[in-house]
Amino acid sequence: MGSTATSTAMKFGIHSLLFSETFTERDLPLLDKAKDMGFDAVDIVPFDIDNFPAKLVRQRAADLELDIIIEIGMPAHANIISPDPAIRAAGTELTKRLVDLSVEAGSLLFGGVNYCCWGYLTGRMRTEEEWQWGVENFRTVADYALTHAPELTLAIEVVNRFESHFINIAADAVRFIHDVGLPNVKVHLDSFHMIREEDNFAGSVRETGPLLGYVHACENQRGIPGRGQVPWHDFFHALADVNYQGCVTIESFDPNMERIAKLCCIWRKFADSPEQLATEGLRFLKSIVN
Repeated sequence: MGSTATSTAMKFGIHSLLFSETFTERDLPLLDKAKDMGFDAVDIVPFDIDNFPAKLVRQRAADLELDIIIEIGMPAHANIISPDPAIRAAGTELTKRLVDLSVEAGSLLFGGVNYCCWGYLTGRMRTEEEWQWGVENFRTVADYALTHAPELTLAIEVVNRFESHFINIAADAVRFIHDVGLPNVKVHLDSFHMIREEDNFAGSVRETGPLLGYVHACENQRGIPGRGQVPWHDFFHALADVNYQGCVTIESFDPNMERIAKLCCIWRKFADSPEQLATEGLRFLKSIVN
């Protein structure tokens, strides 16, 4: 298979939700597993915030020389684009707390659907009022992060129409960031969502340019990268064109985990084991880059 020239600084990560539905102290060995499989980073969604062992994650990751990425899909009671001002305020406060948690865990990046409720659909197109709520409240969060965590990047994930009506394409994320107007906000692109929404797959990466802050490398059906329809060579050529030097993380989920399977509509197995999906996916992605 031919290779794609890109930065040798690129790192590869694995998503913790492939192995566990949340992350508590008992899941710390997942960091060792990721390192043993050859990954440089682990992406963690702390669904159970009160029981997330941030300090222990930071220490274990430092011992392993492993990067940590914190990610979230905001819940319905903390939605900064809700018509209810109390819910918007709760969303701002919870996002600030997640900024603090990211720092405590040693993460330099806080990504995901951190700018509205994940799964929130109104049954109509995004309104200008929702846009203003989102921009104003996320600006408050980004300003807080600049003051309390100046090295932390906030990366807003572009997701498909079935998960949000708010930001579905890279161009909208770029516009949102320009409207927020702060330098610590970047775009989080995910190939699973991109292949459903973008008119030009590689073009959307180039359009994002220097605002690209994080990448999820997911096959179109969330299976093993390389076994689906994502145009991987075009994708990595575009990443090279914008000089992306961040982490590329494989994200998938185990259908045996009922809660996350229901949330992400995972109804079949894509590999014999999570380990197979991770290791074969990593080997494929590295074969393109190297």
